[in-house]
Amino acid sequence: MTEQTQRLGAGRYIDAARAPDTTVTSVHELTTADGAKISGVLRVVPGARTVVALMHPRQDLAHHVLVPELLARGFAVWTQGTRSVNNDISLVHEQALLDAAAGQVFLRERGFDHVVTLGHSGGGTLFAFYHQQAGLPAGERLTRTPAGRPIDLAGAQMPLPDAAVFMAPHPGQGALLQRLIDPSVVDEADPLSVDPRLNPFDPANGFAEPPHSSSYSPEFITRYRAAQRERIARIDALARRRVDEAADARRRYKSTSDPADHRAALAPRVLTVYRTDADLRFTDLSLSPNERPYGSLFGRRPDLTNYGLVGFGRFVTPDAWLSTWSGLSSNADFLRCAPALTAPSLFVELTGDQACFPEDATSMVDALGSADKTHVRVAGTHFGGPIRDGDPTGASLAAADIGTWLAARFA
Repeated sequence: MTEQTQRLGAGRYIDAARAPDTTVTSVHELTTADGAKISGVLRVVPGARTVVALMHPRQDLAHHVLVPELLARGFAVWTQGTRSVNNDISLVHEQALLDAAAGQVFLRERGFDHVVTLGHSGGGTLFAFYHQQAGLPAGERLTRTPAGRPIDLAGAQMPLPDAAVFMAPHPGQGALLQRLIDPSVVDEADPLSVDPRLNPFDPANGFAEPPHSSSYSPEFITRYRAAQRERIARIDALARRRVDEAADARRRYKSTSDPADHRAALAPRVLTVYRTDADLRFTDLSLSPNERPYGSLFGRRPDLTNYGLVGFGRFVTPDAWLSTWSGLSSNADFLRCAPALTAPSLFVELTGDQACFPEDATSMVDALGSADKTHVRVAGTHFGGPIRDGDPTGASLAAADIGTWLAARFA
C-alpha cells in the first residue's frame, strides 16, 4: 500500500470487535410521520432490556465500532439512518428528527424497558435536537424549517428517551462548518480565488510548512474568525435568494399551470461551497491545545484537503444549507438545544479530538439541563482511534466508560 493510499481516510475507520455469537440481528423498514421510508438494524443479545440507539444525520452507523462493545456488555443496539444517509445534499435536520422519531417509536413498540440515545460526532447534536423537540408539548415544536418550509413535528409521535450518551460530539454541523470554512475565498464560483490577507496557508500570516505547527497572531485569528462568519452570512443570503426564487415559481405555477413555471420550481439550485477544511487549529496546535495530531478530520495536509472534493457542505440545496450547514440559521446547535435535555447524560470527551475541543466540551457539558450528568475524558482521536500507534483505541476506552455508566443506571 502506498503512502498516498494510506493517507486516504486515515484514522476514520477503526476495526470493530466481533459481536457475541448469541446476537440476533434483524433489519427493519420504517415509515416516518411524513411518509418517508428509512431503515435500521436491531441487534439483540439474550436478556437485553435496555437498547442503545445510534444515529448520525449523514452516515450509516450499522457497523459503528461501539456496536459489538455494547452488545458484549448486555445491551441491545439499534442503528439507523436518515432519509439522507450517505448523501447529505438535501439533508434537512428537521426532517431527520422525524426519522429519529420513527426509530424511537419502533423501539418503544418492541417493549424494551429503557431506550438510550448515543450520538457520536454529528449524531450528538442530532440527538440533542431530538431531545429538545421531543420534550416540548406538541403545539410548541417547530413548524417550519429555516428555509420556511412547513414541518409537522407536532403531528409526529416523538417518544422521549430515558438517557443520552454523547461521544466526541461536535457543536453542530453549522457551528462546526463556521470554524472550518475558508474566509479567504473571494469568488464563490472560483475554487482558487484567494484574499491573501486571510489566507491561512500563507507564511506571511503565520503558516508553517507541514507538519510543523503554524503560529497565527491574535490579530489574524480575530480577523479570520470574523471573516468566516461573514462568509457564512453571504452564503445564507444567496441560499435565501434561491429559496425565494423557487417559492415564486411555485406560486406562479399554481395560478398559471405553465410548465415553464413548474420546471423553474423544480430546478434544484444546488450550492457549491468551496474550501471547507480550514480551521486554524488544524495547523496551529497551540490553539485550543489537546492531544490531537497535526491535520484535520480529512487528512494530515489541510493545506491540500481544503481544496479537494471531500469535505463538509460541499454540495447542498439551499434548504439543506440553511437547516444543516449554516451556523447562523440552523436549529441543530448543541449549545442551544442542550438546556432542554434533562435525561441522565454521559459526555465522553476524546483528548485528541479535532472537532470538539476542550473548551467546547466544557461549555457543552455545562449547557446540559440534566441533573444527572457525567463528563469523562479518554485518550483517543475524533473517530475513536488511538492517540499513538500501539495505544488502546479511544473507542475501546469510551466503551468501557459507557458500559459502566449504563450498567449503573439500567442494570
